[in-house]
Amino acid sequence: MKKALIIVLTLLVVSLTAYGDPFEKKSDNGRVLQGRVTDRQEGALANAVVYLTNTRTRAVKTYIVGQDGGYRFPSLSPNIDYEVYAQFNGKKSDTKTVSQFDNRPQVNINLKVDTK
Repeated sequence: MKKALIIVLTLLVVSLTAYGDPFEKKSDNGRVLQGRVTDRQEGALANAVVYLTNTRTRAVKTYIVGQDGGYRFPSLSPNIDYEVYAQFNGKKSDTKTVSQFDNRPQVNINLKVDTK
């Protein structure tokens, strides 16, 4: 009986060490990507569309920019790379990468679209 109890307790300690405390509250809701979409003269491009691609699954999220040019993608996985770019009237910004090795909880990327 004691031997079985010791084995169970040992397995419990090993699992908690490997996977963390299952009852611990996780406050990490992922990270946030935000920024502005502007033209080359820093003017906000309202109604531009920002595309965010999960490089692992290739799933794409979009965001239609408001009057201030701002966009925001909350709750991104910190363990995945993302690619982001903006499009406005058929013109596209450069594609930027949000790396999983960048451990900042909030990443700011401004996207410029050459509208000429």
